[in-house]
Amino acid sequence: MTAGPTSATAPDPGLLEAARDGDEQAFSRLVEPRRGELQAHCYRMLGSVQDAEDALQDAMLRAWRGLSGLDDAKALRAWLYRIATNTCLDAIGRRPKRVLPIDYGPATDPHEGPGDPVVESVWIEPFPDERLAVEDGPLGPEARYEQREAVELAFIAALQLLPGSQRAVLILREVLGFSAKEVAATLDTTVASVNSALQRARRTIDDKVPVESQQTTLRQLGDEQVRELVDAYVEAWDRGDVDAVVSMLAEEATFSMPPNAEYYRGRDAIRDFLPRGPLSIPRRFVRTRANGQLAFGTYKLIDGAWVANAIHVITLSATREITDAVAFLDPSLFGRFGLPPTPPE
Repeated sequence: MTAGPTSATAPDPGLLEAARDGDEQAFSRLVEPRRGELQAHCYRMLGSVQDAEDALQDAMLRAWRGLSGLDDAKALRAWLYRIATNTCLDAIGRRPKRVLPIDYGPATDPHEGPGDPVVESVWIEPFPDERLAVEDGPLGPEARYEQREAVELAFIAALQLLPGSQRAVLILREVLGFSAKEVAATLDTTVASVNSALQRARRTIDDKVPVESQQTTLRQLGDEQVRELVDAYVEAWDRGDVDAVVSMLAEEATFSMPPNAEYYRGRDAIRDFLPRGPLSIPRRFVRTRANGQLAFGTYKLIDGAWVANAIHVITLSATREITDAVAFLDPSLFGRFGLPPTPPE
């Protein structure tokens, strides 16, 4: 199994030989250039930062133990992807799929307020851009998606709706650019089965993912317009200005806060909810990036002290409206994003 174009240099055959002789340092040097892209792959498969880290660690252990099965250093990348993919498929079989609230149930009546959080780990997690280790553009002629658009929240959420085998086929074929024959070898199936799974997966993805990716939208808007929009959004939240926040939303925008299952759809519903929810107490927004999208670390004022609250990711339209906002209410994510426990002065 070979791989499409990639920026990493070919591995040193001497490292492979040393690793096969039991040199753990040589093995580490052999696989380290691939670790970032493999983690992005595991994240696409599993929709969770923690699950991706666990799967990658398990895959690296399997690779170390199975080095006798790798004879050619040039085949290393494809061999690692095969191990990582099957490790993720094993993980998918052991746990419920991860989703966003908009795929979990109907929109919430804004007069009811949020209920209890869903304790079970069913929610997609955001991924810090600086750890994605993906390139701009597609990996090769077989790929249908750009590397960065293939980590956007809508794409990750749509992937999680697919059965594990379809998920693997679509990622390997249309994100990573492997051929149908190569994918069939990875999944121990036939080319016909791969092509059939890809067609079924495409129907689901095309139905769930916006026609225009966030990468396309951000490029069309340009840095200056994006910067103005981000500044206005941050200032509106800092002021606690409900009308200003709502004025930046699309008519059918959604607002969700996993692990709360509830979400709100439409300007009126969000306008009614915000003063009773997140804008009932002071908030501070600090800029970051997640999933190739605009994002913020948010803090709330509790008993006179600022505390970490959420990773807040927004999706834009070409008309500069916010179509979706997801506030991941998990302060433990702040360390992964390099954000401090309290906002800077």
